[in-house]
Amino acid sequence: MPIRPLPPTGLLFPAMLAIALAAWPAAAQQATPTPPPPTPNQPNSEAAGKLRGINPPPFPMAADKLPVPQLKAPKGFKVEVFMSGIPNARSLRLGDKGTVFVSNRILDKVYAVVEKDGKRELKTLASGLDRPNGLAFHNGTLYIAEGTKISKLEKIEDNLDNPPKPVVIYDQFPNHQSHGWKYMAVGPDNKLYINVGAPCNICLPPETNAQIVRMNLDGSGLETYARGVRNSVGFDFNPATKELYFTDNGRDWFSEDMPNDELNRVTKAGQHFG
Repeated sequence: MPIRPLPPTGLLFPAMLAIALAAWPAAAQQATPTPPPPTPNQPNSEAAGKLRGINPPPFPMAADKLPVPQLKAPKGFKVEVFMSGIPNARSLRLGDKGTVFVSNRILDKVYAVVEKDGKRELKTLASGLDRPNGLAFHNGTLYIAEGTKISKLEKIEDNLDNPPKPVVIYDQFPNHQSHGWKYMAVGPDNKLYINVGAPCNICLPPETNAQIVRMNLDGSGLETYARGVRNSVGFDFNPATKELYFTDNGRDWFSEDMPNDELNRVTKAGQHFG
């Protein structure tokens, strides 16, 4: 059931990026960046060209250029740069031993941030992945959601300096660029929940898309949990009721004010939205 509309996002980048992104080596900043690919389904009209929709830069913004002072926090809290030099940082997960795992939405890597003797260090855990946006951590295992598959790294916090190759547990998701990246979380039933976005801006999606699915931790037992979900960029579970709350982005390139994005609540498995 819809809870309330959220402001439209176009291409959403969580506020957490202000903490995760920072200075890239000076040589990289001086290099001419490769232009980003066109935004999927972006119209060519003059009116559409005036709408916001900004591709992320190919390297992190310098720490002193981040708008951190403009971010407002409740009394007793503050916002600061946590780690620098992480291009295209997206999802964050915290390990049992304090490791902060960081994903890429449109690049190919998964990182770990560790702290020792008061200093933070960035380690690359996996490369050559396909939009490894979604992360979940459960009982020592890091799960990675790519464009078409789910992989895992077992006992990863014990092997950060020599990580194994990700082991694929599921590889049958449809392959598409528009909303093809995944978000993922472990539910109170110890199952993996993953969004499968619509492969378009505006269309009647196939049965395999526009939904949130769940599966066992070994990749078996895939089932649809919520239908009519165009593009969820984040979700979590109420610790008391165990119900799933998820965001859903509305269509792009219509206006700056419409349609509204949504925050929804799933009251039963298989519920239809939209």
